Amino acid sequence: MLYRINHGIVKFNAETILEDINIEIKDGEKIAIVGNNGCGKSTLLNLIANEIELSRRDSDEEIYIEQYGKIKIGYLKQITGDIAEHTLEKEVRSAYQPMIEMERKMEELVSRMNGDYSEEAIMQYTVLQEEFFRRGGYDYAKDLEIILSKLGFNKADYSKKISEFSGGERTRIALAKVILEKPDILLLDEPTNHLDHEMIEWLENYLNHYEKAVVIVSHDRMFLDRVVTKIYEIEYKTATAYAGNYSSFVQQKKKNYDLQMKKYLDQQKQIERLKETAERFKHIPSKSAMARSKLKYIERAEKIERPRKADMRTFYAALEPRKSSAQEVFCAEHLKTGYPPHFFEVSFSLERGQKLAVMGKNGTGKSTLLKTMNGSLEPVSGIFRWGDHVEIGYFDQHTAEYTSEQTVLSDFWSAFPSLPQNEVRSFLGAFLFRGDDVYKKVSSLSGGERSRLSFAKIFMKRPNVLLLDEPTNHMDLLGKETLEDIFEQYKGTLVFVTHDRYFVNKIADSILFFSERGVKYLKGDKAADSHPAIYSRLEEYEKSIHT
Repeated sequence: MLYRINHGIVKFNAETILEDINIEIKDGEKIAIVGNNGCGKSTLLNLIANEIELSRRDSDEEIYIEQYGKIKIGYLKQITGDIAEHTLEKEVRSAYQPMIEMERKMEELVSRMNGDYSEEAIMQYTVLQEEFFRRGGYDYAKDLEIILSKLGFNKADYSKKISEFSGGERTRIALAKVILEKPDILLLDEPTNHLDHEMIEWLENYLNHYEKAVVIVSHDRMFLDRVVTKIYEIEYKTATAYAGNYSSFVQQKKKNYDLQMKKYLDQQKQIERLKETAERFKHIPSKSAMARSKLKYIERAEKIERPRKADMRTFYAALEPRKSSAQEVFCAEHLKTGYPPHFFEVSFSLERGQKLAVMGKNGTGKSTLLKTMNGSLEPVSGIFRWGDHVEIGYFDQHTAEYTSEQTVLSDFWSAFPSLPQNEVRSFLGAFLFRGDDVYKKVSSLSGGERSRLSFAKIFMKRPNVLLLDEPTNHMDLLGKETLEDIFEQYKGTLVFVTHDRYFVNKIADSILFFSERGVKYLKGDKAADSHPAIYSRLEEYEKSIHT
């Protein structure tokens, strides 16, 4: 056992965020914390990281946090904080500060032993050298180079200042640093958000072989299925533990609910029968004692509580194209686009109702393709054309950065000024902007809320073609499942850039894969009643090019 929280509670300004939290972390465990946006997942990570403290409970129930021995905790946050002005290499090397200090002391001892051959100096050096070796001191420079390479950085990046990197790159730098620290408990808050699929697969393999404890908050279901062996779900402010990965958790949760509901209903039926029997015989002298005993049994019986329904609050909307497009929706012939020196060329076509996933490494041109298709960028050469009656809805991956001093209501209404207010309010309500939420300023919304507002605008237009760049970023698991349901039923044509492999398998019937070798088109054999496991086709292709 490394760490334990007993009956923990966290309050901010008299509002209870978490209550009766019981968490255990053992050495080597791979744990996920799941739940809807705003349920307190990041708060729990902050608690484990000792960045906030437990609140006091009004009752006498004992609450405490217990750490077993001196443990080191590493923490990757969603927001990386202040931007350092030193270089990438200096930032990441700081993870090895204790070993760098040991290395310096060893050098001092070597200099000292040039004129001092005492047993004390030799012993100090020997002990220090053994500890340096035990901690991996002779390998740390190699480890640093490998991990930075796996996360998309090359030697030319080492001398760049942290401030010169994008937000996603800074998050990957922070991930590299916390991994290199090799803490006893590794806390990762949305670690896959800025990773392409190759980086995600590398991280999965790394964490599966990591000998110490890992605690992850993530909405990447395939990542959780492949890494974690224990789930804590936060719902209604408390945490429930489940053994197994994410898919196992979903099955267990449903099974537990069904079992609890059956026990509850069976007991309610028994109570009703006993009450009816007591009522029937209470006025008969020879049976009144029996009737009273039935009522006492009901009073004394331990009542089985009705199970609480899962917290399923999410947005909902049907998406029906305003009109049908032509059968051939899109055609590209030797379409060349991109930015120097990274150009790519594609030739492909889309038919009405097709659902195409665009995948590949970061920086290979996926978003550039969507911008070109949307008309935001001019192609370098080649041609493309849209079919007749096409109406496009475009979701930009930077939607979560969109800001405005308008309220949600005025921002949405300005896009559809002819709609009556009650219709606008009703439509926004479907996307969880209810009551006073519509008077929030757009600038104060979370990334998930801004994404929902953008989808509300797109859905109101009812396009027959959707171009979506990272649509599931900032969505919680329930939001992702909602989008999956909507897009599965969508009769229009869908082209989406994503690294969410679970989402791809659920929605896509084809993949356009970008790599150093060019662009590969993969078509799935869609069954009559289900989507193909199209991502497995991509994995097979990647294995073939690597071998």
